[in-house]
Amino acid sequence: MNNSYATDTMALILRLEKRKLSSKIKVLFEKAENEEIKIIIPAMVLAEIGYLSEKKKIETNLDEIKKYCKKYNSMLIEPITETIIEKAFEIKDIPELHDRIIAGTSVNKGLTLITNDPIISNSKFVKVIW
Repeated sequence: MNNSYATDTMALILRLEKRKLSSKIKVLFEKAENEEIKIIIPAMVLAEIGYLSEKKKIETNLDEIKKYCKKYNSMLIEPITETIIEKAFEIKDIPELHDRIIAGTSVNKGLTLITNDPIISNSKFVKVIW
């Protein structure tokens, strides 16, 4: 098992809202919460959560993310950098910009991305787990 992973938006929402996750992914979040591994949260995930929260499509909000990251030091927010943007635009088989930036973050960091998104999962550029 790897020491670090990246997460997409839905995986983090499902964890914070205590909704159903695959047992494999639930274990990864538990390991991160026990500081056995790290989970990187791309900054784009925060933007998506802020937007979805504002539109009342999810219960989770940015304050909950901040509390979660403060409580669990192994949950780390990764800023969007020029290098991440460059990586995102090398990923030609993910059309949606936000997903590309999330995928670009995981590729840039050399991490497996926690996602159940079928388009990202089918990308030849991104290693995923679900």
